[in-house]
Amino acid sequence: MPELNADFPRTLSLLRREKGVSQKEAAEALGVSQALLSHYERGLREPGLRFVALAADYYGVSADFLLGRSASRDGGDVDPNEFFDASESNDNRVRGSMVAMFSKKILQNALTLVFDLVGKTNDSALVAESYSILSVAIYKMFREVYERSGSEPGKFFALDEREARTLIDARLALAEQGYETSLDRREHLLEPLSHDAIKDGYPQLAQSLFSLIHAVESDAAKLRDLYERE
Repeated sequence: MPELNADFPRTLSLLRREKGVSQKEAAEALGVSQALLSHYERGLREPGLRFVALAADYYGVSADFLLGRSASRDGGDVDPNEFFDASESNDNRVRGSMVAMFSKKILQNALTLVFDLVGKTNDSALVAESYSILSVAIYKMFREVYERSGSEPGKFFALDEREARTLIDARLALAEQGYETSLDRREHLLEPLSHDAIKDGYPQLAQSLFSLIHAVESDAAKLRDLYERE
């Protein structure tokens, strides 16, 4: 029996939805009962190697991708240079208000700065949890927009609305805990940071981070004042 990644059930379900086939149709094509396929997609049962191979062929992906061992659908190593970088595009702009464009630039610059600091630690666990925190937040934002567009979530997301609300928040909490744990393991993460050190080290990005910090703490202070009045 293959050693499964925890993401296997979700990947299996998502691939079926991407292919646009029902669970019954997929089960017939894969030579299993609909009930058994449902168990696989929900993580209640683990398949054998034969099913993994059939499913990989049926969905046009590698077994490694299906098992969560590769982020590439063909099973190869993922080269970061293959990904489109919006920050380097001449068309890198947000349609709509100036506020949206300004907000995006602040977030993009602050994110670049923080990820550079995290990357300097060479701590893969810390980088992974940083990615998880941010990716979950983006997932939640996009899902809300998608659902309110009138589109059917089931054609795009493997988790239904109830599961998403519960499990995604739980994943975010775990990522935040993992992030703190990774930091706790490192007594001296980096050289001490200061306003001037950040400004000198990141002259083009620092102001965005400072603006973000000011905005977040100002909003938090407003909540504090509101609670104190109640």
